[in-house]
Amino acid sequence: MRKVKLSPSWSLSNEKNETLGSELFTLLDAIHRTGTLAEAAKQTEISYRHAWNLVNHWKDFFGSDLVLFTRGKGASLTELGEKLLWAEQRVSARVGLQLDSLASEINLEISRALVSARSSLTIHASHGYAVAYLPELLKTLPDLQVDLRYIGAAESLASLNHGDCDLAGFHLPTDGNGQAVIDSLSPLWSANTHRFIHLVTRTQGLFVIPTNPMGITELIDLTTKEVKFVNRQIGSGTRMLFDQLLARDNINSGDIEGYQSEEFTHAAVAAYVASGMADTGFGVQPAATQFGLDFIPLAQEKYMFACRAKDINKKEIHELIKLLKSAKFSHYVLDLPGYSCPAPGEIVSLKEALT
Repeated sequence: MRKVKLSPSWSLSNEKNETLGSELFTLLDAIHRTGTLAEAAKQTEISYRHAWNLVNHWKDFFGSDLVLFTRGKGASLTELGEKLLWAEQRVSARVGLQLDSLASEINLEISRALVSARSSLTIHASHGYAVAYLPELLKTLPDLQVDLRYIGAAESLASLNHGDCDLAGFHLPTDGNGQAVIDSLSPLWSANTHRFIHLVTRTQGLFVIPTNPMGITELIDLTTKEVKFVNRQIGSGTRMLFDQLLARDNINSGDIEGYQSEEFTHAAVAAYVASGMADTGFGVQPAATQFGLDFIPLAQEKYMFACRAKDINKKEIHELIKLLKSAKFSHYVLDLPGYSCPAPGEIVSLKEALT
């Protein structure tokens, strides 16, 4: 199967026009995870000698050590090494989803030109770790080409209404925390023209670095002068939920340092915190786990798809629903921290979706 995959690429150069490529970050990440150069070399499939030579070359290139070797304790990254690694991970987290969306669009157009897929399913969705698994899940249907693009919840529903997608992915807070989100999205759906499909339930909360040195345990702690926060972008479902929680607790967003700073994905927020550029951010638990952060749960929400009522029995949507009800999907979701799937693939009315 022909498939385009896009990924960010780094190239660093100095005043001598010497350059370093992505091999730098691959080995730094392995050293960070394993704590030894020997194991890092093994995991990156290069010889120990080559790994040692690379580390020394990087030292010469930057004029400073990136890796610190301690007798009896193995290897660790210096502050410079950590900053470089977090910079690469932050770039990947920030632009990765946009590149995935663009690749999905390109693949669909190539597939149509080659007439290699008899049908297609276009999904516009707010980002989530479960919805990101759908292209992999749908590989079991080789005749179905999936076009998955990540945009905000409100934009996804608007795309559905404009006929630009077949399914719109969004999330609704539970436990009485979702009225502001419902009020914001309600002009975009109708009981008569839409049906809704359950995907997962997930937990949102605060990301903090291990040991939580700022002592953050609840939202009011974000108003402490020393605490710096990083937010999601306006229009995202996560931003709407966060604002709803602030209103519930009578917290003025103007009292939160960093409230105006924005990232576009859960992973980008987590990378921002992990790099030390902020003390905390708000998002789903798998992002915290991905970047080695601690997680403080604050709210639960349902992730759902909306579709046009007249399309609910379309073959492509029917096939997707069957896969959502499969053991393969359930096993994947249950391995995601803070996720559950009590009713995957269940079709409900608007009234049922909102309860």
